[in-house]
Amino acid sequence: MKFLKLGILLAIITAAITACSSDNDSPEETSDTFDRGAMLANWTDNIIIPAYTSFNSRVVEMETATTTFTETPTVENLQTLRSIWKEAYVSFQNISMFEIGKAEEVRFRNRLNVYPTNVAQIEDFIATGNYDFDLPSTIDKQGFPALDYMLNGLAVTDAEIVIFYTSNSNADGYKNYLKTLSQTILTLSNEVLISWTGGYRDTFVANTSSSASGAVDKLTNDYIFYFEKALRAGKVGIPAGIFSNGTLPQNVEAFYKKDISKELLLEAINASVNFFNGKNFNGNSKGASFKTYLDYLNTIKNGENLSALINDQFTIAKNKANELNVNFVEQVETDNSKMLASYDELQRLVVLMKVDMVQAFDVTIDYVDADGD
Repeated sequence: MKFLKLGILLAIITAAITACSSDNDSPEETSDTFDRGAMLANWTDNIIIPAYTSFNSRVVEMETATTTFTETPTVENLQTLRSIWKEAYVSFQNISMFEIGKAEEVRFRNRLNVYPTNVAQIEDFIATGNYDFDLPSTIDKQGFPALDYMLNGLAVTDAEIVIFYTSNSNADGYKNYLKTLSQTILTLSNEVLISWTGGYRDTFVANTSSSASGAVDKLTNDYIFYFEKALRAGKVGIPAGIFSNGTLPQNVEAFYKKDISKELLLEAINASVNFFNGKNFNGNSKGASFKTYLDYLNTIKNGENLSALINDQFTIAKNKANELNVNFVEQVETDNSKMLASYDELQRLVVLMKVDMVQAFDVTIDYVDADGD
């Protein structure tokens, strides 16, 4: 009888442990069968490659306009080049987030858009003619911010700017530097586009692994890093003084042009929300994306679909950005509270994506966070 009671007791304990184990393990037993390959293909074929192709076309036009201006430095040719530079800069906002593959290898974003640009060093490079843009130490002396200085910041009027390329004692130095800036952007753009349209496209799409080395995990990290560091912090937070003891209007994107900072921010936000939703770059159709992935997983936060919460927050952030002055220098100096408010809405997006979205995807953030969520 004693052994019978002991046997019954052991059976009850075993059953209880089994039940608890079943309850605890149930989330792991639910396999994630979302078609990552379809999402990678949509990203590549309908967003990334078309965006790079469009950007490359703008850069080719910029290179042609640069050649025209340096051969015939006139106010008219300066204004034409400046207009094309702006178009290329806006186009760049659609590819800046894709720092993967060849772009990561050549440090594409850092070489094209580190600001503020180092004016003193640029002038030294022009004076000596000695510079190598492949060196990491030159990232703040090249790219679109350096072109901003060369096309908009040398003097107050266009006629005075043209003098630097005509009658200045080192006019050839200015022309050579301008040409090298434009040529370098074109070279880098060609390298990245050729890589995507070559073998890297298939390699990327085939890498469906749900591990840190998988394409989805890597680009998810790249996307969130870009949004947090380059967009939220770089375009808004740093000039607004979020990370310093005071405002830094000199750190505004396109500082010398002055009136396109808002346009660059809005284009970057639009590019980010379009990628989140899998929207084709050249049309309105949508494919597999972060949104459809979240919906497939039925990810709920506070009783609402996480994808809907993120899209709603994108709308709020965009509306808040629309309230800003076209000139962020003026905005920071006259009413910085609007910059701070815009930053706050972008920060809410960071939390939704960096915490909730990556948890749903079981993706681990692979970069060091210096300023928190």
